[in-house]
Amino acid sequence: MKLLRDADIDPSPLIGRRVAILGYGNQGRAQALNLVDSAIDVVVGLRENSPSAVRAAADGVATAPIAEAVAGAQLVMLLAPDEVLAALYRSIEPHLAHGAALGFSHGLAIRFGQIAPRADLDVIMVAPKGPGTALRSLYLEGKGMLALYAVAQDASGTAEVLALAYGRALGCARAGMMPTSFAEECDADLFNEAAVVWGAVPDILVAGYDILVDAGISPEVAYMECVGELKMLAQLVEARGIAGMREAISNTAELAAVTGGPRIIDDRVRSNMRTLLSEIRSGAFAASLSREAAADYPLLRAARTRSAALAVEQARTRLERQSGD
Repeated sequence: MKLLRDADIDPSPLIGRRVAILGYGNQGRAQALNLVDSAIDVVVGLRENSPSAVRAAADGVATAPIAEAVAGAQLVMLLAPDEVLAALYRSIEPHLAHGAALGFSHGLAIRFGQIAPRADLDVIMVAPKGPGTALRSLYLEGKGMLALYAVAQDASGTAEVLALAYGRALGCARAGMMPTSFAEECDADLFNEAAVVWGAVPDILVAGYDILVDAGISPEVAYMECVGELKMLAQLVEARGIAGMREAISNTAELAAVTGGPRIIDDRVRSNMRTLLSEIRSGAFAASLSREAAADYPLLRAARTRSAALAVEQARTRLERQSGD
């Protein structure tokens, strides 16, 4: 699959078009600032008394009430949290210009039918593969962040070139842009969040820490071994791949990895991971997200409280204090 870069992409489909950004959080702020620095006409749509108004003003980004921002834009990017996008779309649909484009950076709302866009609208996705803070810092360094792009509805016949031009303006084509679909991006992203990077990895770190401490290892040493080395692993994998990472570590570490890893990630774990993927593809997770939001996030609130109270967090705090002495 070919990665498209700056030289492969025509920037003109975005020139002369106004882009409205709805949502000025992690992704919305970074995308707005990168677009401004790429000389794109940008307005951030804000609800009345939005706490983001002060920050947007300090950033020098134009703002307007949401309805006004939407009405004057040829591309409207919905960058608010997934669970509020359906209601947000219903509120802005009457204000969307005929033939405008609707943009996303995650496929969930379209993938699971939470939004049914008007037939005259182009519907595109440009999904940078990392947090907004990194998207912004890479842009300022003259670099870019890999991104996926997709078209769900091509009313104009030019939706794909618009998506590519948007990704180029974000700086993503400096690193590369890869085609996908809303469904593929959504399923893969949710699976990663649940079963790999944000779900399984932190739980393995905590379990490793707890087991070492229970066996008499000091909390600080347990933290450095089980949590502190994760950054080194990520850097090695990014720079050299998994095979290259194994070549860079000692024979002792490599043998421990090849004999220990498969005993942890066994057939039972893989079966559980496949079950998670099935639940994601069925729409069960998307439905649970909607229920969680409607109930004011009780599961997330409880999980955040438990995480803050973990013994491994206390060890981290003590190490930070000692490092600052």
